[in-house]
Amino acid sequence: MEGRSIYLLSALAGGAVLPIQVALNSLLRRYVGEAMQVTFISYLAGTFTSLTICFLAQYSIPTVASLAQTSWWMWIGGCLGTFYVWSTIFATPKIGAALALALAIAGQMVAALFLDHYGAIGLTKYPATPERIAGVVLVVLGVSLVAHAKS
Repeated sequence: MEGRSIYLLSALAGGAVLPIQVALNSLLRRYVGEAMQVTFISYLAGTFTSLTICFLAQYSIPTVASLAQTSWWMWIGGCLGTFYVWSTIFATPKIGAALALALAIAGQMVAALFLDHYGAIGLTKYPATPERIAGVVLVVLGVSLVAHAKS
C-alpha cells in the first residue's frame, strides 16, 4: 500500500480541488460573461502554471522526434479538458456545484469502467468485476440522491 499511497493521495487531492475550481470559474463568469471565455482564461492560467512548474523543475522540452511519434488523436486530451471545464461553468449556476460535480463524477466512473475493462487508449486492463460495477452503480445512485435533494 505504501507505494500506491502517493498516487491515491494525489488523485484524492485532485478531486478535492475540483469543487473549488468550479466555484471560482462560476464566480469569474459573473464578471466575464460567457462560459467559453472563462474556459479560455482558466486554460491560459493553467498553461502559465504548467510552464512555470516545468521551468522550475528543469524538465526538458520534448524533441520534435518524440512529438512526431505521436498520433493526432493523442492531442485531443486538451480539447476534452476544455469541454469538461466549459460544461461545469455552464451547468453549475443552474444546477449547483454538488449536482454538477456528482454528474461529472458519475460520467467519469461509467466511462472509466469501460476504458479499464477493455484497456482502451493504451490503459492497463482492469476487468469490470461485479464489485467494480456495484461501485459505479452506487455512485450513480448517489448522484440520484443529490439530484433528488436539489429539486
